[in-house]
Amino acid sequence: MGLVGDGEMKRIHPWGDDRPIYSYAAYCRERFGEKVRKIAIDAGFSCPNRDGTIGSEGCAFCDNRAFTPSYCSPRKSITEQIDEGIRFNTVRGKDEGIRLAYFQSYSNTYGPIDRLRACYTEALAHPRISGLIVGTRPDCVDERKLDLLASLAESHYLSVEYGIESTFDETLRAVRRGHDFETARRAVEQSAARGLHVGAHFILGLPGEDDRMLIEQTDRINALPIASVKFHQLQLIEGTALAREYDVCPERFTLRSVDEYLDLVVEILRRLRPDIVVERIVSEVPARYHHLTPWERTRGTTLWALLEKRMIGRNVFQGEKNCTFAPLKRL
Repeated sequence: MGLVGDGEMKRIHPWGDDRPIYSYAAYCRERFGEKVRKIAIDAGFSCPNRDGTIGSEGCAFCDNRAFTPSYCSPRKSITEQIDEGIRFNTVRGKDEGIRLAYFQSYSNTYGPIDRLRACYTEALAHPRISGLIVGTRPDCVDERKLDLLASLAESHYLSVEYGIESTFDETLRAVRRGHDFETARRAVEQSAARGLHVGAHFILGLPGEDDRMLIEQTDRINALPIASVKFHQLQLIEGTALAREYDVCPERFTLRSVDEYLDLVVEILRRLRPDIVVERIVSEVPARYHHLTPWERTRGTTLWALLEKRMIGRNVFQGEKNCTFAPLKRL
């Protein structure tokens, strides 16, 4: 926000800084006192929407290869993937901070509980790992699995991250998600009741959803006992069912420009509970996976900076339409 002159007023938000969004960086400073690096892992789990349990083709938008780092492979042990991930970050100049093992690919609670315990324990045994992030589907947890996660959280940082994608059942059916919103709500509540840090992932702009729907669904998101959220724009990944559907019926899709998308996110964040950490507002995939979405080549860090600049310029902030926080403090 630049330098503040003598006598000027500066907005101090509930998350302790003057940024208009409760960012993951702010949360990490508060929780860990330093930066956090996520080390992605592909532990070889499958998905009930791919192995024939509820489906065999997966969700209409999904191709895990588009967001899985090159060093991840189930052919390698978890320890080997962690070692390679640390080297990968070091080469990119990101060696500082604590490290969390991120079970990212597919559904990482979808398997026998003994296998889950073995995978999580191996990751936590690594001397440079301080905790876990477990990405999964809401229909892939039960009481025993959540109890396992809760027991690990007694001595380590642990976050469970659910792909919810939409709060509208019609949308979830249309993209072949294989579960309804009630399933997601129940999984989130059961996880939070055990004291787990719960994250939720939503796609903004799936077919049939307009700006009004996406803004109004913020009330449903706020009602969930989540600690963090990831939003990202609709991406048409080459080779997916959704990309093929676009080629046949493009009128069903609203592919927003950067400005249109940022305006939408601003209005969502103005209504989002101020205690929810916003981990991400955009997703990036390698260019070879893009299908008619050229603006996605814009770096996520650039879009985040543009979003903050837009919110500051409009004097708006996360949660302003949800609560009476953000007192002014004279510097």
